[in-house]
Amino acid sequence: MEERPSRMFEVLRDCGALQRLLPEVDRLWGVPQRAEYHPEIDTGVHLMMVLDMSARLQAPLPVRFACLCHDLGKGTTPPDQWPRHIGHEERSARLLKAVCERWRVPRESRELADVVAREHGNIHRSGTLGAAALVRLLERCDAPRRPERFEDVLLACECDARGRLGHGDSAYPQRIHLLAALRAVQTVNTQAIAQAAAARGGKDAAGERIARAIHAARAEAVTQHLPTIGNDLDTHRA
Repeated sequence: MEERPSRMFEVLRDCGALQRLLPEVDRLWGVPQRAEYHPEIDTGVHLMMVLDMSARLQAPLPVRFACLCHDLGKGTTPPDQWPRHIGHEERSARLLKAVCERWRVPRESRELADVVAREHGNIHRSGTLGAAALVRLLERCDAPRRPERFEDVLLACECDARGRLGHGDSAYPQRIHLLAALRAVQTVNTQAIAQAAAARGGKDAAGERIARAIHAARAEAVTQHLPTIGNDLDTHRA
């Protein structure tokens, strides 16, 4: 929660304590990323830039913890696959679970970090998604039910995008885009749609039928409210 959190991590790493306390973080140094997306290249360097950006943006503790843990999976990418890190999001979520259990991380921080670890790449690429895919992303993040937490998810992703060499003052239009999509989703009367879908009957289970109907209505709302969905956003890739 200090103004430059990276300083303590540098101290811990220099004296060998970080490897004992958080080996999942310590192993990120020396792991390269694609230079066209990460000019700083080194994953450990990037992580510290993200953490310091979270302090610069005055992020609360759960957001800073999510920033710390969002890329843990890159430390387990086989060297012969560097500098690509395909599937690192799911690996990050698995490693995060172990960290949280070991350190008894509070539920709020744990749950936020899990969403950020799994979805930050999709959020960065959200400008390329159509209405149905945007709704699926919002639903996976539980944004319709927990909009305040979703704002924290977006803040962590902004820290990730801006925590890159030369991008510290860049805009993050994905935040505006996704919040607009969420507002469109929130206009849908899910109770009325659920009642109508249940009344129609059918061979499939009522719960599945209701879920499909709500999803379709949300996608239509996003289409109507965001007619300019396209590929014009910066598609920073994790």
